[in-house]
Amino acid sequence: MVDACFGHPRLAAVYDPLDPDRGDLDAYLRMVREFGARRVLDIGCGTGVFALLLAGRGVEVVGVDPAPASVEVARAKPGGGRVRWIHGDATQLPPLRVDLATMTANVAQAVVGPRDWQGTLRGAFGALRPGGRLVFETRDPAARAWQEWTRGRSHRVTDVPGVGPVESWVDLTGVRWPLVSFRWTYVFAADGQVLTSDSTLRFREREEVERDLAAHGFVVEEVRDAPDRPGQEFVFVARRP
Repeated sequence: MVDACFGHPRLAAVYDPLDPDRGDLDAYLRMVREFGARRVLDIGCGTGVFALLLAGRGVEVVGVDPAPASVEVARAKPGGGRVRWIHGDATQLPPLRVDLATMTANVAQAVVGPRDWQGTLRGAFGALRPGGRLVFETRDPAARAWQEWTRGRSHRVTDVPGVGPVESWVDLTGVRWPLVSFRWTYVFAADGQVLTSDSTLRFREREEVERDLAAHGFVVEEVRDAPDRPGQEFVFVARRP
């Protein structure tokens, strides 16, 4: 199942203007340079923001995402022809030999089912060349980020060019550890349409992720802090030997 915020055409079209601050990607851009990656697989590429940043820097990029509406938004953006877009997930990849595979933002946590998670790690491992790296982030459960997911803290009205004002907010709908569920609500002022998007994220402890990576052949080189969210995220750097 694809969350409506990614899979519904109207919501996919406004996803970027509703979340314009992508400073979280700066650390990934630096790691692409740090590791000298010339071929990158962007797992869960969404509307293609990171993939297009890389392509604009001359990196060969494959972007894969299970939401066709998001992939279509990405494909239609300026420079979209520079990226190889795939509708699917990391378990459905063609033969690749990339230097770096990434899962930015909430992608790793959005892979909720244990079998899907194992399949994602296998797919990423298989897509990497020997010596290539998988880099991704996941929230530290100890930070209890979901306590901030309330209407009072998230409510905003965004004037989207060509669309008009869009009111949005998030409500926490359930915690059944290690799963945390929430619902985004969107109100389009132009016609009054109300759309909702239900999501569930899986919170994993650092040790659990390290075990899973090792079980799939990775060597965990480092677990970093997210520079823009200190103390809140684990950033895993894992290498295929």
